[in-house]
Amino acid sequence: MNIAITDGLKLSPPGFAAGLAAWSREYGTPGGASWAGMANAAIVQADQDFGACLEISKVEDVTRIRFTGETPLPPGTYLRVSARLKAVAGPRPSARIAGWAGDGARSHVTGLDEIGAATQLPDYGRVVEISAIVGSGRRGGVDMVWGARQVYGHFGLDLIGANGGTLRIESLKIEDVTGAFLREMMDLVDVRDFGAVGDGVTDNRAAFKAADDAAKGRTVVVPQGVFRIGSDLTLSAPVRFTGTLSMPRAARLTLMGSFDYPSYAAAFGDETEALKRALQALFGYTDHSELDLRGRKIDLTEPMVMTALSPGLTKFRNRRVICNGQINIVDGPKWQSRVVQSQARYDAARPEILTNVVNVANIEIGSHISGPGVGREVYVKAKNVGAQTLTLSQPLHGGSGTRQYRFERFRYAFDFLGMESCSHVNFADLEISLNGKASFLMLPADGLLFNIRDCYVAGPRDRGITSAGRGCQGMQVDRCQFMSNEMHLNAQDRRSVAINVNANDTKIRENRFVRFGCFMVADGTGHLIVGNHWFQGDDAQSGKRVPGLVLTRTNCKTVITGNYIDNCLIEWTNEYAPVPAFGQNSYSFGGLSITGNHFTVHEVLKDFAWISVKPFGAGHFIHGLSVTNNVFLVGGNKIDRVEKIDTSHAAMNLSRMRNILFAGNTYNGVLDYVANPVQITHEQPAAQASWVVPVARHLPFRARAKHVDSLTAASRIDAADGSRLTEMPWVRSQQGPGGGNLQVEWSRPARGKVVIRARMDEPN
Repeated sequence: MNIAITDGLKLSPPGFAAGLAAWSREYGTPGGASWAGMANAAIVQADQDFGACLEISKVEDVTRIRFTGETPLPPGTYLRVSARLKAVAGPRPSARIAGWAGDGARSHVTGLDEIGAATQLPDYGRVVEISAIVGSGRRGGVDMVWGARQVYGHFGLDLIGANGGTLRIESLKIEDVTGAFLREMMDLVDVRDFGAVGDGVTDNRAAFKAADDAAKGRTVVVPQGVFRIGSDLTLSAPVRFTGTLSMPRAARLTLMGSFDYPSYAAAFGDETEALKRALQALFGYTDHSELDLRGRKIDLTEPMVMTALSPGLTKFRNRRVICNGQINIVDGPKWQSRVVQSQARYDAARPEILTNVVNVANIEIGSHISGPGVGREVYVKAKNVGAQTLTLSQPLHGGSGTRQYRFERFRYAFDFLGMESCSHVNFADLEISLNGKASFLMLPADGLLFNIRDCYVAGPRDRGITSAGRGCQGMQVDRCQFMSNEMHLNAQDRRSVAINVNANDTKIRENRFVRFGCFMVADGTGHLIVGNHWFQGDDAQSGKRVPGLVLTRTNCKTVITGNYIDNCLIEWTNEYAPVPAFGQNSYSFGGLSITGNHFTVHEVLKDFAWISVKPFGAGHFIHGLSVTNNVFLVGGNKIDRVEKIDTSHAAMNLSRMRNILFAGNTYNGVLDYVANPVQITHEQPAAQASWVVPVARHLPFRARAKHVDSLTAASRIDAADGSRLTEMPWVRSQQGPGGGNLQVEWSRPARGKVVIRARMDEPN
């Protein structure tokens, strides 16, 4: 085939019978001597092998025959020059193809190899074809390598060796053979050259593999058509797709030389299928740790369920990154949640099992459970259809009994739940546009160190990140923005949850959560919640405010620091306790540090409080809480307090409070200043032997005034007769209603002013 530069040109010179004036006895350049009129050259009209041909007698050591026409030979072109000839009489010479290279100024390009290999003519009358390939590149089969300086050539042949012989030459033929070198020259390998057929039926795996083997770093080209690949295929070379592939679901395509989303999109011609195939390869091959979406927007029409898109994928532990693009959910039936109503029995002795589950086969693993006695964010972790049982992500607090439950399986853009375990998966620099149609991420049943960073999660229908097991262990969520799909609703009407966790040691840092039903429901311990902003206000006047952060572990060992907590509260519960009342062999509420945060609220009811402890059973107390150096700011009407005990289910045992520090906080728009220990100034205007000092109002949770650290006279203490008292009084603690008062006792009636430092807990 001709390349474009010679396409349509007649390269071969006219036959000798057209006249010898076009043939030079020198190099073919203008002004050189021609063969016209030479005595040792003549045209033979009817040779039995050649027809009309040139007969020539060799009389010079090098007899040159060159076409005077300029044959184009730009860089990148390869020409085959050939001639057929035979010896007729006398000594038999040797013959070779030869040429002369010229540049754009019609000057000779020196330093090039301008002659081909010589061929000795055999017996008389035996036809011999001599040839040589001339071109710009030093490639196999090229006899004269001319590089890039030449523009044209004068081509012909030389006769060398013994003089006196006579021979006949049929003609000179010049052909464009660039096509033979095109594959290497343009760095492309076409799969069709190795037998691939784009009919959508033929299995082309062997052809693709052969093309990849031959590429050796060049690009494999897949032309127009649908190419069927019947089993796993790994291509090491870069691949350029014009046509598309079809493969069985279980077959994996690994594009090692082009491992990015645009390559898979080109390979499969469908954005959802392409993402499936790319994820299948990402979690099936260890040479690539990152799937780069290359800034592409992907319209996703169904969930990426890892066990479905990669059959047999049950465990994975290597680091993997999905990054740099936008996932856009397109509405369709595959995003619809499945809801099942069912009756089941719960036994607190088997805290994570539901038994006698009606219609258990229709309840999907990962379904959210709601009903009597069910805490927030409880999911189906596993099921046994034969035994009619469901395994739960958390126990229920409602006690044993048979009840009706609702099971709803949300649909997630990325769903890892079917895997036994998966770890070290990263989502980075992504925009997840859920459009109120889907949730974002369902974590696997087990695993650790999922990382979501620098992502925008916009408009989840139900959930942001969900854990139905312990795949949230050590999860990190950093510098992300979660935007609710329920911003228009009043706070109490929202149902969405941005994050829930069941395991330990999560790090939630420098994120922004806007108007969810709840920002986070956290079980487990060791969480660091640092530098975030979550706000859940609405436009209602005197609106109701709901929990933004829910801690469900009593001894939670959690730090909440440097956050902006806006129009919502922190709620601390034990709603996952199957026996929620305090037992002698269990921990009560403790291990929580709330420090350096900014709390704000506006237009709320007076009984609102930012910190709420909500026991689900009797007998609990607090044995480790630090609330320090926070700012509490109310906009609009003032509120009573910043903290409270929610007694909806049970009260707390205030007599057992221990190791509580409330200090260094700033209150604005809050009626009751709260601290522990608290400093109270009491002035007694009328002489009495027993001074009653109310303290509970200024102690956290209006607890008992248990201890007095110090008592200092702030004025002269006078007896009733005006004489000065110098004695040291004694103090009775836990006096009055609820034990919230102190009584300062003197030996006789006295009046004056004292400063008391009191506390509501045992300090250690």
